[in-house]
Amino acid sequence: MTTPEHVPVLLDRIVELFAPVFTDRAAVLVDATVGLGGHSDALLTAFPMLRLVALDRDPAALEKSGERLAKHGDRVDFVHAVYDQMPEALEGLGLSRVDGILFDLGVSSMQLDRAERGFAYSKDSPLDMRMDPTTGFTAADVLNTYEPRDLMRILREYGEERFAQRIVKSVVAEREREPFTNSGRLVELLYDAVPAASRRTGGHPAKRTFQALRIEVNGELEVLRRALPAALGSLAMGGRVVIESYQSLEDRMVKQALAELAKSRTPEGLPVELPGHGPELKLLTRGAEKADEGEIERNPRAASVRLRAAERIGEAAR
Repeated sequence: MTTPEHVPVLLDRIVELFAPVFTDRAAVLVDATVGLGGHSDALLTAFPMLRLVALDRDPAALEKSGERLAKHGDRVDFVHAVYDQMPEALEGLGLSRVDGILFDLGVSSMQLDRAERGFAYSKDSPLDMRMDPTTGFTAADVLNTYEPRDLMRILREYGEERFAQRIVKSVVAEREREPFTNSGRLVELLYDAVPAASRRTGGHPAKRTFQALRIEVNGELEVLRRALPAALGSLAMGGRVVIESYQSLEDRMVKQALAELAKSRTPEGLPVELPGHGPELKLLTRGAEKADEGEIERNPRAASVRLRAAERIGEAAR
């Protein structure tokens, strides 16, 4: 039985946004974060001539989505890669431009549901948090080895945590007594470090710290910063990009990247658009779209989603 957490967010809206590009024609879509394959399954079903390139850094996600999408046969190519490696992945498949790109950012429901991955603060588990568990350092490594000033920076920048100083002071004292290994001990520390008044109004006291650690471990913002221009550069004329973000730092980065390419580069005051200086993108959403109350009730993960979309209408100036 499918749990609410496994329902793809804003699925109908995503199908609607891609319909003008995929209907009744051969087209290529990159799902840059295929996860469990829910969005991709629906798009492949809705558009029978669509070919999918399914990327994910998590081998377990590729395995699960491979099972789900097997019914679509050779219309799907799976690639184990972080999404900033999209141009290399496409080149390996003999593709230079694609007609659609979908990003569903953040931690997947599968990663949250598997306690041993360490993403969920509601379950005592190893402090791992790697989206690709085959490589890189863990959240425990960050807590146990980073200088206090670096821990403070991570919590403030990536977690937007007001009580970073109090938390880091407690972490440093505790790790000298015994290194951190499991999430339960960290959650207890956070309950003690975050004032009760903030706990009553600001949600779970571990939410922001866990977000910050996850972003640091996976280099999420740096990867996204590289991935956006690389992905938009792979979009064919008339192609569309749809991006779902779940926290403000990512959404701000997406908003800025799309807005920059939606501006004319012709100097102000000229009466006509200079050739090659027009906007590269047309924004398809007015601001960021959110899920309605009905969807949030059916699927709580949709509560924080911010969706933005754009269409390529011009080429970059040479």
